[in-house]
Amino acid sequence: MKVILKPTLGILLGLCLVPASLTAADLPYKGEGHIMVNTSDLEWKPVGSMSKGAEITVLEGDLSEEAPFTMRLRMPANYDLMPHTHPEYERVTVLSGTLHFAHGEEFDADQLKELPEGSFAVMAPGDAMFGRTGDEEVVIQLHGTGPWGIEYINPEHDPRK
Repeated sequence: MKVILKPTLGILLGLCLVPASLTAADLPYKGEGHIMVNTSDLEWKPVGSMSKGAEITVLEGDLSEEAPFTMRLRMPANYDLMPHTHPEYERVTVLSGTLHFAHGEEFDADQLKELPEGSFAVMAPGDAMFGRTGDEEVVIQLHGTGPWGIEYINPEHDPRK
């Protein structure tokens, strides 16, 4: 995934077109502080801060608040994630497919490392990263603490502009 976030862009909340908040009260499976989400209940939406084809669903949290969140991103086959950064730690689990991922401010396919289904990665705030899907769709789950945002290293890669 090619996404670049800088601490100063945390306020942008680059993931527009996403519900700002999702609480246990909003979910069909809930009870006394628990949140249980069935995949059939997920509502996927386009990601305003990523190029066409990527979709997002927020499982819990408010991406604009200084609080924990969990979201999923679904990317089509042969999808490039241009170099980007995030304002806070990003923790990624590959749920399906294989994500090819690397650190750096320039997209360099030779640096990509294969992260097959079940793989896990952690990226520190402000560290540039990029990636690519292969010949299959990839679904990743991200969790961290907001406020969340993304900043591309090269402003020309930012679909919001």
